[in-house]
Amino acid sequence: MLNVARKLFWEKGYNATGMRDIAKAYGCKPANIYNFFASKEEILCQVLREEMKKIVDPIRHIEDDEKTPPLEQLKHIIEWHLKVTLSYRRSAGLLFDSSLDKLSPPRREEVVAYRDLYDRIIRKVLQRGVDAGYFQEINVKLGGFMVASMITRSRVWFHPKKGATINELSDFIFDFTCRGLMGAK
Repeated sequence: MLNVARKLFWEKGYNATGMRDIAKAYGCKPANIYNFFASKEEILCQVLREEMKKIVDPIRHIEDDEKTPPLEQLKHIIEWHLKVTLSYRRSAGLLFDSSLDKLSPPRREEVVAYRDLYDRIIRKVLQRGVDAGYFQEINVKLGGFMVASMITRSRVWFHPKKGATINELSDFIFDFTCRGLMGAK
């Protein structure tokens, strides 16, 4: 049901998608949806929460990992985030960019907490890289935004049959990022 809603929200837009549309596409009556979700907003929140959990949960351990080299941590974050971003859930990611404002404040805060955790993890990794001398002194907040933006923006143009595989793109983004972070020393 969430996959159907995700697809409809992306194709028609959240506002233009009704519970009847979701029910029809799923193959049930609108009343059946209310057995699982109290509202369309709850469905949207679940879709967005699911997307963020897929990205954050597998990298959560990195936040306090002081032993793994920062370059290895950064590579892992980029690889994982890119794989989730370019998976079959591409539409959910684009939906995330445009739908947070459709959520009530408590639901929005819940989803944004995942995004904030992601930002905190990547900033810690970048700061570890600076502290270890791998990277030049940078504003890690802006650096984190730039890495995440390269990954998320790839949703718009990436196609596996046009130029590069996900692994090749991951390697490129990692190399590109490291070259920028290392700068002229």
